[in-house]
Amino acid sequence: MDVANSLLSSQQILVQGLRNAVPYIREHEGKVFVLAFGGEALDAPERFSQVVRDVVLLADLGARLVLVPGARPQINRRLTQAGMVQKFHQGLRITEFDMIDPVTEAVGALQFDLLSWLSTRLSMSSGSGLAQRVLTGNFVTAKPMGVIDGVDLGFTGSVRRVDVAGIRDALGDGSIVVQSNLGFSPTGELYNLRAEDVAEALAVSLGADKLIFLTDPVDNLPNVMALNEVQNLLDHPVIPLSDEFRLHLESAIRACSRGVDRVHLVDREDDGALLVELFTRDGSGTLISSEPFEKIRAASLNDIGGIVALIEPLEQTGVLVRRSREQLELELDRFVVIERDGDVIGCAALYPYPKESTAELAALVVHPAYQRGGRAGRLLSFLELRARAAQLSSLFLLSTQTMAFFKEKGFVEESLARLPAERQALYNFKRNSKIFKKCL
Repeated sequence: MDVANSLLSSQQILVQGLRNAVPYIREHEGKVFVLAFGGEALDAPERFSQVVRDVVLLADLGARLVLVPGARPQINRRLTQAGMVQKFHQGLRITEFDMIDPVTEAVGALQFDLLSWLSTRLSMSSGSGLAQRVLTGNFVTAKPMGVIDGVDLGFTGSVRRVDVAGIRDALGDGSIVVQSNLGFSPTGELYNLRAEDVAEALAVSLGADKLIFLTDPVDNLPNVMALNEVQNLLDHPVIPLSDEFRLHLESAIRACSRGVDRVHLVDREDDGALLVELFTRDGSGTLISSEPFEKIRAASLNDIGGIVALIEPLEQTGVLVRRSREQLELELDRFVVIERDGDVIGCAALYPYPKESTAELAALVVHPAYQRGGRAGRLLSFLELRARAAQLSSLFLLSTQTMAFFKEKGFVEESLARLPAERQALYNFKRNSKIFKKCL
């Protein structure tokens, strides 16, 4: 019976997963995605082979893919083997003339491996998919970076022009397009480009629907971020960010500002993360959106009416503790809101207890019309980042009806005795709220 129940449960999960994925399959068919990943990804061939499998599946489902592999570690190793001293300026490699051959050898070997993996996986597909072949070409025209702050970057370049028609023709023929980080100038010089810049230029020039970066793992990043939140994270990092990840965030801001609707950051070490990100509601990584009409920000006096409209129905049903308008005004600096096109559609509050290195999460509400799309999770992630920035080590909350959501977000049930003494004194035994805590 247990085996039968287990099989039934697995079948139900599969069926539900397929049902949930169908709208996304339809949505992504025919859309152009630029997918970029560093050379570090190819340094783990067993893991990367799973990524290749998922890339081909995505193409078979109708997405039109342009891949941009980076080659930093491969170039580093090849130059070291050649006994060459590597120099950088503002994070950019100074590519001298005698480095061109080792650089092209490293990039060529990497591209050969990638094309081999993709071709093998395509040949193993059922033949009923839309993807037919993998194609690489000279789709990017380069120009020199020149001299920056008095430093000549040599044959390090940037994108001058993209052959949009050529790429679109290849995609229309069912090809997966691969573009390396090397590009020729109109006069024939070869330049070493930064892969993130190539991916960004391709996404902008093609009007891509998505720019996707396979990144190194980063903990505690929100699953959705607006551009101002990304910039704030870059300016005031409250979590460790690698140089590679910072480049991805900077590229995301520029790409979104130049017309790319969505940029996705996906953990390259998480098997299946690419598919989960694209074919489930909550995804697996971080979505950076160019939509300026919805953002999370600190509440202001003008938001009082919107906050009251959100929390009052829940106060009337006993889900939330009643707050007077005067109390709201006094505590307004504790609140953040989601503003969408001028309207407040979500709110939450954080009440810190700095001596105990904790804070209470309260009044987390999203308007019923906008409760899909992960907004409650965005509010929670925003306040978690704020708590970390304040050097707090945990969050706690009191709830009578929404326990399941918070358990899914990593909260565990806690006893009243573990609350700060000041908060214990305010506990309402008639409400008998359950207490939950999350370590940050």
